[in-house]
Amino acid sequence: MRRLIALFVVGCGAAHAQSIGSVGIQDATVTGPLEVSNGRAVLVGNTTVTARDHTADIALSRGGALLVCSTSGLHVTAGKSTGGPLPLMLALDRGAIEVRMAATTSDIVITPDLRFTLRNDGTLDLRIRVTRNGDTCVENRGEAAPTLSIADQFGDGRYELRAGQHVLFEHGSLKEVVDHESSPCGCPPVPVVSVADAGSTSANPAAPGSTVAAKQAEEAHPFPAAASTGLAPGAEVPQAPPGVAHAQVAATLNFGAGSDTSPSSETARSSAGASETTPASTPSTQSAEPAAVAGVEAKAQTPPPPAPPPPSDVIHSIGRFFKKLFGRS
Repeated sequence: MRRLIALFVVGCGAAHAQSIGSVGIQDATVTGPLEVSNGRAVLVGNTTVTARDHTADIALSRGGALLVCSTSGLHVTAGKSTGGPLPLMLALDRGAIEVRMAATTSDIVITPDLRFTLRNDGTLDLRIRVTRNGDTCVENRGEAAPTLSIADQFGDGRYELRAGQHVLFEHGSLKEVVDHESSPCGCPPVPVVSVADAGSTSANPAAPGSTVAAKQAEEAHPFPAAASTGLAPGAEVPQAPPGVAHAQVAATLNFGAGSDTSPSSETARSSAGASETTPASTPSTQSAEPAAVAGVEAKAQTPPPPAPPPPSDVIHSIGRFFKKLFGRS
């Protein structure tokens, strides 16, 4: 995994006591200089904000906001103020962010492979996502958005991203560009549900069909896009506890296409071994059906006791002898 090494040389100095912004401590883990006030972490220097299982909203002191999508980490550094808005350098290792602010040419956004600077001041609505393999999705939203100059961190390649463009740099390369990208680059929307789905009640019920409540993303869909693109680990497959018999069987039913053929026997495979099932009888006039596959949960059972052995032939011979002897008298 590539490690991001950022050298803040131009326009950035040591950490300042001036506030960069604040984020809810229940939304993210913050490392670096900070102060805690009214349940919010106030960022006062070179800090790293790692979102929990939902989006973390950083309210900027200069105006605007930075949205750190679920499980993503963002390094935030403030530069030296020259009388205007406090310059910011935003470094994203992996994950997704949304930048919504009045940006200037002093602001910088970097990823492990790319460096973003502004050609002109303007209102920025930038969505960036970086996956494990380096694919970098970028969307510069808005018809009046400033033009972004993108440079290769390890080469001399350059690319201009104009207002409204939505592209994908495969493996973080400026030479492998997918123009008119359609996949989203930012945070997934929070699902909106009814009171019944949210499990809450009210003394003043809302009208039927109206939107009345919203679940938190971590309760319903904890960043599904992150898991699907490898930004967050998926759920592990549950395992049976030791000592408990557990088998998973897959049965395949095959039906013959001819009118005078009967269905073939079902085949079953399990982790404990293979078992055979009795073929079902079907009238000859039954039409052919497509094959079906079913998963069956089964528990191991003790086999029935064997049938008693047949009586000895010697005993039978003695019985027939006495029957003939007394039957004739």
